[in-house]
Amino acid sequence: MIVTVGRIGRAHGVRGEVTVEVRTDSPDERFADGAVLTTEPAAAGPLTVVASRWHSGRLLVRFDAVTDRTAAERMRGTVLQADVADDEQTGDPDEFFDRQLVGLTVVTVGGDDVGTVREVLHAPGHDLLAVTRPGGGEALIPFVTEIVPEVELSASRLVVDPPPGLLE
Repeated sequence: MIVTVGRIGRAHGVRGEVTVEVRTDSPDERFADGAVLTTEPAAAGPLTVVASRWHSGRLLVRFDAVTDRTAAERMRGTVLQADVADDEQTGDPDEFFDRQLVGLTVVTVGGDDVGTVREVLHAPGHDLLAVTRPGGGEALIPFVTEIVPEVELSASRLVVDPPPGLLE
């Protein structure tokens, strides 16, 4: 399965290093030396990581095909993707990959149908589940334990205990 792990930002220095907006919980693994990433647009890649390092809270990456600042600037905005096993787990029973949550049926603790998870939005503070409602429209549900007490991947559903007004 192909998943997005980052997006190339601006060039850093003159030797082709770029900043990367990380979109993975495993940046040290996904951007390890020798890792091969596909790209969107596809014509920009694939790219092989030559080196990566953290600098002032930003991930800096150097790719084999990007050797100077001009080439690095041309890569700006390129989406970086990795091929991961469909059954890959996070290693923590309380953490999930976005792809595991998208498509799950959402029900309340009382069993009422809320909808289907369309997307996971990463907001400052906490993630939000964008849920398509059965009658149309969308609900944004904070993905926190107090509101989402159960995630049952084997049953393809998650249970929510929404505070009053959240689903209206």
